[in-house]
Parts: sequence; structure tokens; C-alpha cells
Amino acid sequence: MLLFSALVAGSFSLGARAANLIDPAAITAMRFVIAAGVIGAVALAGPGIPRRGLHAPWRYLLLGGIFSSYFVLMFEGLKTASPVSASAVFTLTPLIAAGFGWLVMRQRMTSRMALAMALGAVGALWVIFRGDLAAMLRLELGRGELVYLSGCVAHALYIPLVRRLNRGENPVVFTLGTLVAGAIVLLIWGWQAIGATAWTNLPPIVWITLFYVSLFASAATFVLVQFASLRLPAAKVMAYTYLTPAWVIALEALLGQGLPGGIVLPGVAVTLLALWLLLEGDDG
Repeated sequence: MLLFSALVAGSFSLGARAANLIDPAAITAMRFVIAAGVIGAVALAGPGIPRRGLHAPWRYLLLGGIFSSYFVLMFEGLKTASPVSASAVFTLTPLIAAGFGWLVMRQRMTSRMALAMALGAVGALWVIFRGDLAAMLRLELGRGELVYLSGCVAHALYIPLVRRLNRGENPVVFTLGTLVAGAIVLLIWGWQAIGATAWTNLPPIVWITLFYVSLFASAATFVLVQFASLRLPAAKVMAYTYLTPAWVIALEALLGQGLPGGIVLPGVAVTLLALWLLLEGDDG
């Protein structure tokens, strides 16, 4: 989980630096294409692609469309939201996923899980609002945070749907179907943005971000999320998000942006407590 959350944290720090240099639809489409190529090679070299994995392709279109919208909205949100505040918004995903988990799979929530997610939400809001209690009570989110929050809703819905729609496919094969479908959706929807992008003139940071998110925040994490979604309640699948703000703060410091100030540390500490409670609770 430490490695998983660290890989995801990198997409926030790098994404914030590339978000205003390329259209979100264009970079997301290319990341899905690259990730699909990588996972396709892994599938062919490993379990193969059985014919039954191609049944009911509408499942992949639904999942690919939902998850691709998450990434587009993430890059759109990072145009104005800071990496730290965006990663704090991300920690609200377990709470949202728990709601969708009940709606889609009737996954019940224990009192310990409910406490963990309530604490996680409080910690996230503390970081987002920099400890400003008045702003927290008014829930005055910036545009970037609001845009990204809508993407997190899509991410949270994706988790229980994986378990609902999987028909025994290997996680690698199921991930490949999702990535291919997502790439098709994005290539159709974002063809104008893709065509208008001067790919040969993009700054190096955009290419670094593209390949990082394609290999580490798409190809690798997609398989891990698929694997976990088939075995754990939706809220627990997203438990790694509680570690993400701490990693983002560390990465931002390493990238020369300094620390966000001690005022956010109580919020980070509360989210880490929420992680412990969530992982120690019963699966329910």
C-alpha cells in the first residue's frame, strides 16, 4: 500500500506541472493508449486473452468511460488546484465508494469503517482549507477542487462496478479490456484536442508526466485496483488514498516547492489514523 499510494502521489505532483500545457483529453487519451499497449503485452506474455474475456464488451465501455472521465477531470482540476489540496480531495473517495458499494453490491459498513471514513473526511477538509475552520464550515471549495471532486465520484463508482461486472476474467485481461475501451472513448471524444496538440513541441515535463502516469499510475495501478476490487469492500480498496497527501507533501518538498506549513499536519495525521482504523476493521 505504501508503494501504491506513492505511485499515485507522483501523478498529482507531475500532473499539476503539465495540466496547463496540454489538453486534459489529449494527455488522458494517450496515457490510455500507452497503458493498454503495456498491459496487452503483459497479457499476451502471461495468461493470454481468452475468448470469453471478449464477451459483453459493453462492460468495458462502461468501465472505460467512467474511469477515463476521472483522469480527464483530474487534469482539469489540477490546472488551478494545488497538488496537496487535490490529493486531500482524493481521500474523500473511500467515503463515496462506500456509498456506491452499498448501492451496487449491498456491501455493508461497520461502525469502525464509518468512524474511519468520517475521520478521513475531516482530515481531508482540514488539509484542503489549511485549517481555516470558518472556510471548512462554509465548504468554499475552489473550482479546481470541485472539478476534481466530480472526478473522484466517478472513481468511487468504478470500484464496485468492477466487482459487479467481472465474470471471472483475470484482473490483467479485465484491465486490458477497460483500458482499450477507455482509449476508444477518449480518441473519439477528444479527437479535436488530440489533433490540435503540437506533440513535437510539447515541453519535456509533459512527456515525463505522460509516460509516468501511463506506466505507473495507469498500467500498474489499474491491475492492482482491479485485483483488490474483486476481493475487498469498495471503501477498503480506496484505503490507500489516505496515505497520498503525505506522499504529495514530501514530493512537493523534494521538487523545491517547500512544505505547506505545519497547519496541515493535523489533517494528515487524522487521515493516517483513518487508514489504520479502516484497515484494522472487519471486512463486513
